[in-house]
Amino acid sequence: MGDLNASAASDRPHPNPSPEGEGLERPVTLAAIIGAHGVTGEVRLKLFGEGVEALARHSSFNDGALILTTVRPGSKGGAVARFVGVADRNAAEALRGTELTVPRSALPPLAAGEFYHSDLIGLAAVSDAGQPLGTVCAVENFGATDVIEIERPDGKRFMVPLTPVAVPDWDGERLVVSADFAAG
Repeated sequence: MGDLNASAASDRPHPNPSPEGEGLERPVTLAAIIGAHGVTGEVRLKLFGEGVEALARHSSFNDGALILTTVRPGSKGGAVARFVGVADRNAAEALRGTELTVPRSALPPLAAGEFYHSDLIGLAAVSDAGQPLGTVCAVENFGATDVIEIERPDGKRFMVPLTPVAVPDWDGERLVVSADFAAG
């Protein structure tokens, strides 16, 4: 995976990364708070980028609502962090589920063929025959490759590896899923 939640897909075109609407920039999620760590206000983080160093490049998250004071590696590839104003376990637990976002402009430019996972979330997924399959609702990586999770209109979800065989084409508006993977 590339830097800061970016992934390489060298044989793919670079999708249009900025669905800006009325000039608003979509933030990029770098981590999520998954719970408290200890009793002094530290939080456990699930990282979506390339580690603690990538997260530590930023001191402010969520439009300045969370100011990072310390961050260090945690267990299972996560991190442990402390934020200004979070002084005890109750305050840390209250942040559970909070995503840590930064503006896209705060991130380094992407190389050709790279993308941020957030560029894929919300894209329409269609079969290679053009039939609607649903919407990309998550991008995960369990070690081998990125995997996209697609939510069908009926609410059921299925996963597809983000490989050229499974997803032969995509742009800033939709993903095309090969028939062998579209059955979910």
